[in-house]
Amino acid sequence: MLTARDLTGVNAIIPTPAKPGADRWDAVDTVDLDETARVVDALIRDGVSGLIILGTTGECATITRDEYEKFVDTTLGTVKKRVPTFVGTTQLGLHEVVYRTRFARDRGADGILLGMPMWQPLTDEMAIDYYATMSQAFPDLALMVYGNSRAFRYPFPPHFWKAMTEKAPTVMAAKFARPDKLLAALEAAGGKIHFLPHEGAVNKFLDLSPATTTACWSTAASMGPEPALALMRAVNAGDLEQARAIGKDLAWAGEGSKPLVSDAEAFASHNIQYEKLRIDAAGYMKTGPLRPPYHHMPAEYAAMSRQNAERWKQLREKYAGALTK
Repeated sequence: MLTARDLTGVNAIIPTPAKPGADRWDAVDTVDLDETARVVDALIRDGVSGLIILGTTGECATITRDEYEKFVDTTLGTVKKRVPTFVGTTQLGLHEVVYRTRFARDRGADGILLGMPMWQPLTDEMAIDYYATMSQAFPDLALMVYGNSRAFRYPFPPHFWKAMTEKAPTVMAAKFARPDKLLAALEAAGGKIHFLPHEGAVNKFLDLSPATTTACWSTAASMGPEPALALMRAVNAGDLEQARAIGKDLAWAGEGSKPLVSDAEAFASHNIQYEKLRIDAAGYMKTGPLRPPYHHMPAEYAAMSRQNAERWKQLREKYAGALTK
């Protein structure tokens, strides 16, 4: 089973690509499996170290069980154990979480990405028991906590991470985005949990804990992984000057999106739309239409998505050559 030390480099997050017409209320069989296989293979060939599927960007909440199973089958069948792959299994209730986790495990997932049920926010007692139950039910499957406090309305305090090491020993990583909470979380976890930043927060994590900043998650990698790969190559080579230079480039690429990304309420309502629109505009993969009810996007936010994509494409060109040296 994977451990905290096994995660390195760029762990790409991909959308679940949709067929034309997927934005209709009566659409069925919406997943573009051919594009799924193509982009998974492309990302691995281009150098990502791992994959994460079926989180928020992966529209885990908008696809049916049948679509979920076909997408997981196609993804894992394409990966063929070349890189560690975490499959999201978050649902509204524990019984469906267990069903989907069992399916992902039986198809060969290396781990699961698990967020909390979202109908009611969980208390500490509920949250700890939820992950402890899943850890006990699947003792040989690595578990990555989806540590998004905005989405799940839970603060993920230090005592939660300590409880994970005691009651949910298969928890070995967390999809994490809070530099201000990192040191307390690391201390509470005692080195047993790898707290992964997104590519834009890598340098902040590096300043706080260079020894544990060896990997990142990256939705932006689905626009083409070269900038994120260059960043993590610099980090793991100890070239901090280059890592900071790349970090400035990444910030430049995203500066036009700040009005959306920094507004917690606006971003919560337009997260999927922003990610899929910018990924599609960048041209590395075809995301297809947005699935309802998350298929409305204000024009100004759509423009931000497209600007980010255009700037990311420039960074791809800049760093593609550096990766071949």
